[in-house]
Formats: sequence, structure tokens, C-alpha cells
Amino acid sequence: MRHVAIVGSGPAGYYTAETLQKAGDIAVDVIDRLPVPYGLIRTGVAPDHQSIKAVSRRYEGVALADNVRFVGHVSVGSDVTIDELVDLYDAVVLATGAPNDRPLDIPGADLPGVIGSAAFVGWYNGHPDFAGLNPALDAAGVAVIGNGNVALDVARILAKTPSEFGGSDIVAHAREALGGSGVRHIHILGRRGPHQIAMTPKELGELGHLDRASPRVDPADLPPEGDDALLEPGMRKSVTHLRSFAANPVAKPVTIDFDFFAMPIAIEGEGRAQRIIVERTTLDSDLRSHGTGETYAIDAGLVISCIGYQTPPIPGVPYEHGRGRFANDDGRILPGLYCVGWARRGPSGTIGTNKPDGARIGEMVLDDIGRGGGKAGRPGLDALLASRGVTPVTFRDWRRIEAAEIAAALDGNPREKFVSVEAMLEAIGR
Repeated sequence: MRHVAIVGSGPAGYYTAETLQKAGDIAVDVIDRLPVPYGLIRTGVAPDHQSIKAVSRRYEGVALADNVRFVGHVSVGSDVTIDELVDLYDAVVLATGAPNDRPLDIPGADLPGVIGSAAFVGWYNGHPDFAGLNPALDAAGVAVIGNGNVALDVARILAKTPSEFGGSDIVAHAREALGGSGVRHIHILGRRGPHQIAMTPKELGELGHLDRASPRVDPADLPPEGDDALLEPGMRKSVTHLRSFAANPVAKPVTIDFDFFAMPIAIEGEGRAQRIIVERTTLDSDLRSHGTGETYAIDAGLVISCIGYQTPPIPGVPYEHGRGRFANDDGRILPGLYCVGWARRGPSGTIGTNKPDGARIGEMVLDDIGRGGGKAGRPGLDALLASRGVTPVTFRDWRRIEAAEIAAALDGNPREKFVSVEAMLEAIGR
């Protein structure tokens, strides 16, 4: 019997497990530090995008295979080390994603009221690490830094009314806090222009249908319309939405302004963030942005940085700090140790990108280990954890947690998520 451990139960982890479990004489353990699976599907995808979250049913099918098991509430690094896993298993695959915010390196970034998107998204999605965040929603002005879909998610969640969260799985503390929010002006800041955004048409289009908020674009920031013909079709649709926002401004209580050619250079305030200083930019022939020296200020008591993510280092695992990922040669880190998904590539690509990536790394592992066998594998891990008083959460346990969340849901909502590890464990009698 060959034994493989996958660290991380998000999309990359389960797509890798899917390939491995089909190989027959193999046991796959999917290890996660939380008692609940699915990674960013549960705590990263916006709560009002339930159709995207539905992919978890595919992962459930993998998890229920006879030769795959979920090993939840086990922390790699404290409960078990990477070296120990490599000794126990024929192969170990790191599928830890990139859950940490890339730091915002400008003066004032450490002021209260300045947070990263991983923290804010984790807060409204009920991640236990961020349930106590308490973002400054008393502020009338908010600056969202970034020109990708995460920035759009953040702006949309900030702008929605309580009734617009019907059918979502936004957690109770966020639903209540956003219902009493004082936010009225949201600025989405990007260093470059409309033709350089990383925003998809669906997410942009949603901003045009909010009950109390309207998106605004300065027509002067838009390039000549004829230039849109050079864009690929998806980008062209996105820019068409921006042109519509510029041509048809609608007066609503909350505004969402797209500040293009805008580079944040400092955050100021007495004891907390109160304003963000922005330098206007211009693009060179290679479409790189450069400051012009002209600055302006935006009132912002809450600043949310959506400038990218990085994989947290693990002691003993080679790491590329510049790229925020594990150092690897096409997925191989060290003998018996691999990485997949954002932990391999860095924070690029969508959930779907992880499917071929997981399949490829899974096949690589199978080729490398051959018939394998001889290592302690699953029984060895169980014995080691038992010796340390660690009792993993099983997939059967998770389904009991899930059933309790579904039973607690508001009418029309899919679930009411537990937001602490203690509450998750209590649901299974621990």
C-alpha cells in the first residue's frame, strides 16, 4: 500500500486527491488545521456567490472514497512536523494555498483601520482566525486598494443592504455589523488604467445592480473606445461595464468610485486611519505605472488592501520570499515533498486552474513513488498523533458540523457557519 499525505483541504488539495485516489492501491490523507474542509471555498469565495461554492460537492465525492480520509484539526508544524510526515508517507504534497496578505508597504499601513483583504474576507466568511476583527464600519469613507476581483468582492459586500444577503452564507456577526454600517463612499484604487484591470465581467456587472449603491467612473480615465478592439473578449466586456458606469451615473446613497491611475503613497490619521494620500500615475510604453508627483487625499477611516496573497513559510521547507511561495522545481520541493496550487505557483489563477494543476502533480507523485510501499503511512500518523493526545476530526465529524450549520440557517440561507474552532468541536461533542 502506498501512502500520500496532502496538507491543505482546499481546491488544490482535493483535485490532487482526486487523481491519486483513482490509482487503486493507495491511501490518501488530507490534513487540515481546521476541523472543517474546503479551504477558500468556505472562507474565501464571497458568501453571495453560492454557485461557485457548489464545487465543494465534487470534493465531497473524493473525500467519501474508500481510500481517502480527512484529517482535520491537525496543525502541521505543532501537532506533526513536515519531516515526520516525509518519514511516514511515500509522498507529502503541500496544498496550503496563499492565505496571508501581501504587506502594504507604505507609511501608515500599521494604523488601526488598515486591514488586508484576507482578514476582511475571512471576517465576513467566518474564518476562526478573523471572527474578532471588528472592522471600522463607522467610517463614511473606505479605500479599497487593488484592481482585481477581490477588490470588487470587498466593495460589493460593503455596499449591500441586509436584504441583499438573502440566500448567502455570510456569517451573523458580519451581517449585523454591515447592517449598521456608516459606509457611504467607497473608492477602488488602481495604479493603472481601465485596460489593465484584472476584473471579470460578471463581478463588475454585479456592481450595476445594487439596491443602494452606484458605481462611478471618470470618463476622462477611459481610453478611446476604438482601443477596446485590441482587448481579448472577456476584458472587452469588463471595460464595456466601466464605460456604462461612466455614461450612466445613478444617484444612490452609497457611491463606489473607481480611481484609476491612482497609487497610494501614505495613510494618515490621529491614532487611526483617517485619509489616504494618493499620487496620480501615468503609464510608460511597457504599461508600467509611474508617479507624476501630483497627489490628492481621500477621506478613509477604513482601508482594505487587496494587493495579493502569499503562502506562509513552513520551517524546514525551502521558500521564495520574493514570490510568496514554496521554492520548487515544477512542483518538486525536496525528495518526497511536493507542492500544488497557489503554494506552487504563487497567488495566480482561479479555482478552476487548480484542477489541471492537481491532476498533473498527482500524476507526478504516482510516477515518482512507483509501487512504493513499506512506509508506516496512515497507521503511523494515527499512532504519532495519539501519543501526543491529538484526536483528528474526521469527514463524518465534519458532516455533523455541516448538518448543525444547515439547521441553524436563516430562512432561505444555506447555512449559519460556526466561527470558532470551539463551537465546531462542541457540535461533535468534544
